[in-house]
Amino acid sequence: PAYASTYHGDENGGLSTPEQFADYAEQCYDIGYRAFKIHGWGDAPISREVENVLEVGRRVGDRMSLMIDPACEYNTWGEALLVGRACDEAGFFWLEDPYKDGGVSMFGHQRLREKIDTPILQTEHIFGLEGHVDFIVNGGTDFVRAGVYEDGGITGAMKVAHAAEGFGLDVEFHGGGLAHRHCIAAVRNANFYELGLLNPKIKSSKPPVYPPEFTDELNGVDANGHVEVPQGPGLGVEMDWDYIEAHKVDTLTRE
Repeated sequence: PAYASTYHGDENGGLSTPEQFADYAEQCYDIGYRAFKIHGWGDAPISREVENVLEVGRRVGDRMSLMIDPACEYNTWGEALLVGRACDEAGFFWLEDPYKDGGVSMFGHQRLREKIDTPILQTEHIFGLEGHVDFIVNGGTDFVRAGVYEDGGITGAMKVAHAAEGFGLDVEFHGGGLAHRHCIAAVRNANFYELGLLNPKIKSSKPPVYPPEFTDELNGVDANGHVEVPQGPGLGVEMDWDYIEAHKVDTLTRE
């Protein structure tokens, strides 16, 4: 299953208000998604972020799993606490990377976990196996973040996933892509595939080098909110080399 992962809030009428975020969540639900993640405005008054959480929760919280990822943009731990309490009220599934510690403070997030009920998702900005395990054993997170682009490829990301499983925790892979579809399909302890980034006025920024059924566009899920996993060797699909050649800007050869 996939969650719809939005672009950050904007000021041009795409995702400019809590009502527009809630409208978009309802649109995603109608397509088939059963989970929705907010990337808010970051530089907005924290009251706007709180209202966004509450409005989306009011509109779809009874039928979708909801998450919020401020991308380490809240100014203070206290602002993260305010949004965390709003997440508690709205029944959010997780709060991710809330404030400007860079996503690396074990102690700060352990204290935040003590003050709110909503699970915390950290370790996107912790690279490699040992750092992830340190974060887990020091109580800095509930969900564990892993990624093939941050943690040493598929092998490194799978080590993090299995380490999380060994501690009885779930792993959530950061971002989309075929490698993450394969990783998620290969482990027991993952909940969602992150499909995005999405905005009602913007198409995906990812180049369309894969077959249509494997692109991370809004309509990239089936009626049950699931994505396909390629069945071929390697990543499992042939890339569109005609598109790649047509949009090539330079060539680098390593020997």
